[in-house]
Amino acid sequence: MSKLPELIKKHEEEIRADWLKQLSTATRRSDLISDEEIKTQSRELLAAIADGVKTGEVRNLDGPEWAPAREVLNAVSTSRAKQGFTPSETATFVLSLKQPVFSVLRKQLASTPDVMFDEVWRATLLLDKLALLTVDSFLQTREQLIRRQQEELMELSTPVVKLWDGILALPIIGTLDSARTQVVMESLLQAVVQTNSKVAIIDITGVPTVDTLVAQHLLKTITAARLMGADCIISGVRPQIAQTIVHLGIDLANVITKAKLSDAFALALQRTNQTVVKVNAEGARKPFFKKEE
Repeated sequence: MSKLPELIKKHEEEIRADWLKQLSTATRRSDLISDEEIKTQSRELLAAIADGVKTGEVRNLDGPEWAPAREVLNAVSTSRAKQGFTPSETATFVLSLKQPVFSVLRKQLASTPDVMFDEVWRATLLLDKLALLTVDSFLQTREQLIRRQQEELMELSTPVVKLWDGILALPIIGTLDSARTQVVMESLLQAVVQTNSKVAIIDITGVPTVDTLVAQHLLKTITAARLMGADCIISGVRPQIAQTIVHLGIDLANVITKAKLSDAFALALQRTNQTVVKVNAEGARKPFFKKEE
């Protein structure tokens, strides 16, 4: 029978006090975490470890007896990922427990070296596996945060603006891929329904290049908008993009394109039977946009 559970339980306060000393010199980040939070995390994790090792199983931590320890490690990793810790700093929180545990084992089992070595090895396996669980949980949380931030940035980079009654504008900045096209399409269709708009201007001034894939994504968005009853106008077609479209043989014959957003807006006003007039100093009114021939 392993003596590790008994020794950890019996000397829990001694181990925790020594552990806190190790933490104060190892990865102390007073700018990210408070002393009280460290004390709470160390107390909860050590108590969970003391309960888990009662089974003597340190090679497989998937059992129900290790569930409390896994929950504590997951909470620690999640909070530290959000606080700005690195994976190595988070893993060190667990690995710094080695010296306090080894110190107790050496003191209590010095008269039986073989037993002491076995318990040290068992404790090493246990703490290494706990550290790996911590890193895995940390990286998973970090990936979720990055994914959420990417989604938020994607939504912010594709705003749908109401230019006029019945007229929407969708300025696109950056490269269109499949994931972003889905966001663009959903945002545009939702805005069409909410505002009952009949014309949508897709401005690609901020799109660096237009290749076959980008053109296909634009056509999908235009087709979806048409199914909702809104015509689409593409603006911001620069000379380089026009040459590329012709060179690639992309068929945009059924799509209205304009070089400038202002031209697209003027056409959209005509499509919706609206106009903008300019009032001069004498009070005379004249069309702000020239009517196209």
